Amino acid sequence: MTQTRRRFLAILGAAAALPGTAQATAPAWTGIALGAEATITLDGPAALTAPALAEAVAALRRVERLFSLYDAGSDLSRLNASGRLDRPGADWAALLRIADRVHHATEGRFDPTVQPLWRALAAGRDPGPARAAIGWHRIRHGAEAITLDTGQALTLNGIAQGYATDAVRAVLRRHGFTRSLVNIGEFAGDGGPWRLGLADPAQGIVLERTLADGAMATSSPGAMTLGPHGHILPTAGHAPVWSTVSVEADSATLADAASTALCMADRAVIAGIARALPGLRRITVIDTDGNIATF
Repeated sequence: MTQTRRRFLAILGAAAALPGTAQATAPAWTGIALGAEATITLDGPAALTAPALAEAVAALRRVERLFSLYDAGSDLSRLNASGRLDRPGADWAALLRIADRVHHATEGRFDPTVQPLWRALAAGRDPGPARAAIGWHRIRHGAEAITLDTGQALTLNGIAQGYATDAVRAVLRRHGFTRSLVNIGEFAGDGGPWRLGLADPAQGIVLERTLADGAMATSSPGAMTLGPHGHILPTAGHAPVWSTVSVEADSATLADAASTALCMADRAVIAGIARALPGLRRITVIDTDGNIATF
């Protein structure tokens, strides 16, 4: 179920490449990563692209082994099963540092501890006990261990795709590629400009954006429903207010987490959140009537 949601968002709820634009360059690699269709586009002779792509895909698989909910042996799955992960490592530290930052800047709108609520709603169970387990402040994490409180579990689907996108982009940069487009449910592009179409599940593609040396991530609460709820679940008393939110930022990790949180931010608070998150470049919101606003 979750895998279907990510693929659907990659096509309808995220920036989608437009025909006849810079994206017309055929992807050098296509596959599935973290439950989403993924592509890497770059130009160059095979002697240069092959080793770069091999290292990029290895980096992608490393991120999956850490943060994937689809792999029962991943670090995240083991953490959720036991409530503790010893010696989590540098990638965990980096991802949780950004999760902390976005959680506090958005006053709790970004909260990966909603996973038990997701499970309860998907299974049609009473969501009350799962709601009681939500609370990022109850997570304890450091170099020695990550520890969850009783009943807690994490989903990193609102940030891990962006983190994987940045990891691949970093590999391509190390190999000297100055023009590339990475799409792992979120986008990161160097060079370009890459022309992308911003889509909404109800409206289709509604406008174009140009991406150059930056990242873009898009979230649409109604792209999948769990009973009466969209898949982006209310946190800290905040419920989704937008049909789609797209965020452009310096990194895909930041854009990914911010786009999730900003679905629950009305006009009055968006500017304040943006000021609290240096690295954001542009926020585009689409309401349920198809009206568009840009911050």
